[in-house]
Amino acid sequence: MPGKINHNDTLSQSRKTHIVSGVKQASYDKAASSVAAKTCSMLAHFWREIQGFNDWENLVEPLHPLLRQEIIRYGELVTACYKAFDLDPVSKRFLNCKYGKNSMMREVGLQDSGYQVTKYIYATPDININIPIQNVASSSSSCSRWIGYVAVSSDESVKRLGRRDVVVSFRGTVTNPEWIANFMSSLTPARLDPNNPRPDVKVESGFLSLYTSDESDKFGLGSCREQLLSEVSRLLNKYKGEELSITLAGHSMGSSLALLLAYDIAELGLNKTQSQIPVTVFSYGGPRVGNSGFKARCDELGVKVLRIVNINDPITKLPGVLLNENFRVLELGGRFEFPWSCSCYAHVGVELVLDFFNVQNPSCVHDLESYINLLKSPKINQQDHGDGADDDDNFFNKAREFMLSRAQNFKMMPWKNAAGNMASLVQSLRT
Repeated sequence: MPGKINHNDTLSQSRKTHIVSGVKQASYDKAASSVAAKTCSMLAHFWREIQGFNDWENLVEPLHPLLRQEIIRYGELVTACYKAFDLDPVSKRFLNCKYGKNSMMREVGLQDSGYQVTKYIYATPDININIPIQNVASSSSSCSRWIGYVAVSSDESVKRLGRRDVVVSFRGTVTNPEWIANFMSSLTPARLDPNNPRPDVKVESGFLSLYTSDESDKFGLGSCREQLLSEVSRLLNKYKGEELSITLAGHSMGSSLALLLAYDIAELGLNKTQSQIPVTVFSYGGPRVGNSGFKARCDELGVKVLRIVNINDPITKLPGVLLNENFRVLELGGRFEFPWSCSCYAHVGVELVLDFFNVQNPSCVHDLESYINLLKSPKINQQDHGDGADDDDNFFNKAREFMLSRAQNFKMMPWKNAAGNMASLVQSLRT
């Protein structure tokens, strides 16, 4: 049983949403460095609470320095995916990682991360929709592309972390077919457990397709799912007998894959050894993944999810702009659940809300580095938002503005065509 982390200040017992606000991105000062040093020594003793053992009770409001540190650390492991992904169409490594497994962490500036990359993960979107998409080359839409990596903590870092940590890190949406997969907004039964299909557990079809598509078999890789389950199982078996944790982190589309993998691991019981290995998802700017049945099953299995969300980020409101967890039940002299409740999308886990926006660069609202830099800022405010805090009358205009500006302002990824296509799709959701 983990111990209890105490804040320096008295903690509020309420479960209000926590909001970090600010526009300028501040770097760590000497005081922050001192806090980091102290929290680092605490992690080995309190890692289970940081991984969500108690659903982050009293750690989100106010945001505990140790949890803040870990959110940043896992976020940087996801950022590594973007830095290492090759988007140069003339490169021989196009749509793959620029570096080998042994050098990747060093090349992206994370040589002191304490993790060793053990496997690269590839996926191929299985896209089959009748919507004309501009400039989507058949070669790029059908080929397998690098989606992330599996890593494990080193012997030295085990002492600092308090356990052997198996990490899977996923990048977000980059290519046109991936954007299309993001917006294939229909629910379909997950059916990941062959012994119990659970037809009431439904997930977004585009994410499931990316996760399970066997198109990668053409390249001798197996599906994204097969690659992941095989490597995670191998590492769990290799380090059996040790204190272990499974941490899945992703941004945007990557957070959806992280949650699907977490559910898959728990549903198949891969984390059940002599003691249950905790499975935790750190989601950055992630959309909804499944329906209320999926959420309930994740909760039942003990999958812990911490969603880091910018309140101005339209991607976090998709899919299920209208039919979501806020539109399932009517409280009218009693509790009435609508017949379509099983078709409503629902977020999973605990939410940590950030609040940032740049008028000159609206695309920053979904940028992972903006998320991380704000978390590094010492400026923190607490606000209480009701159930309708996510409502936005200008949501579709914001989404379109975000996507189009993203194509012009985000230097890392040439998204102009993809963003234009997806902006049109978002606009069409009105009808």
